[in-house]
Amino acid sequence: MEGYLHLKNGAKYKGTFQTKAVNQTASGEIVFFTGMTGYQEVLTDPSYKDQIIVFTYPLIGNYGINNEDFESKKPHVAGVVVYEANKDAFHYQSQHSLLEYLDKWNIPLISHVDTRAIVKNIRQAGSMPAVLTTEEMPRKEDFSLIKDTKKVAKVSESDLQQYGNGDHHIVLVDFGKKESMVDCLLERGCKVTVVPYNTEFENIQNLAPNGILLSNGPGDPKELKEVLPTVQALIQHYPTLGICLGHQLAALALGAETSKLSFGHRGANHPVMDKKNQKVIMSSQNHSYVVVEDSLKNTGCTARFYNLHDGSVEGLSHDIYPLQTVQFHPEANPGPAEGQYIFDEFIENVKANYGRVFAHA
Repeated sequence: MEGYLHLKNGAKYKGTFQTKAVNQTASGEIVFFTGMTGYQEVLTDPSYKDQIIVFTYPLIGNYGINNEDFESKKPHVAGVVVYEANKDAFHYQSQHSLLEYLDKWNIPLISHVDTRAIVKNIRQAGSMPAVLTTEEMPRKEDFSLIKDTKKVAKVSESDLQQYGNGDHHIVLVDFGKKESMVDCLLERGCKVTVVPYNTEFENIQNLAPNGILLSNGPGDPKELKEVLPTVQALIQHYPTLGICLGHQLAALALGAETSKLSFGHRGANHPVMDKKNQKVIMSSQNHSYVVVEDSLKNTGCTARFYNLHDGSVEGLSHDIYPLQTVQFHPEANPGPAEGQYIFDEFIENVKANYGRVFAHA
């Protein structure tokens, strides 16, 4: 069936709906992903909540959907845009085709669209509201976006969950976690307790953790001001690792600022400089906001990682607290695994600070 992708700046792209969810208009922020593989992980990454994702690789779906690579229980994107989607799946682990999976969750996919032209538009004009519809002319109300605070509340676990029985007890504060983060901790001998994003500090303290992981998640970190006192208290009491949104929230909690990028960092091929180890790693990224380096003064935070494309801050360390944060995804999935040593460093921080009481900065 004939369909259209409308951007808020007036651009219109004609294509073909290949899924059954064609009678429902899908709206959300238009973003893109540059990886050749990893579409299953992207679709189920809560950080993409209510976004329309453009996959830039020309053929998507050829290895289908399996039962091993989900990052959450369901897909979170509002819609999918591709040049060509494979109707079949060619892999021994495949359980469903991409189109079957999207149909199950009533998520529209439009194909035969010039994805290169769309990405050029986004890179010039920035991320913006977009609409997938069968209508040649969109309605103004279709461009309305869901508030960021609602996004985190929708993707965070509502109840406490526990995994593993290792020697190091890590409480993972869930702002929209990826399952591979839990896996990385379990592989390193941890017991993991996942708590909802708005869990009070005293309740986390009662769990007697050895360390804290502040997870990734969708939206503007400044829309989560109510959790900043808890984040600050956690940093002041436990070895803490912040990833993506967790990195941004840690910075805000300590007095720094964040700002929105024009079109964000998304894909599996971003070079990052680690100043501490004096090496460059390739990273997987998905975010619209960054920590402003000039705002780090008097916070005790120092920029350790930098994006080599635009020089933006990609991670922090702290002068007093055993805090480390990264803007990229060290768990990869999809993407290069060169940053997984961040989890090793975190566990070493945890072991080195058993029972320690930190001085307040």
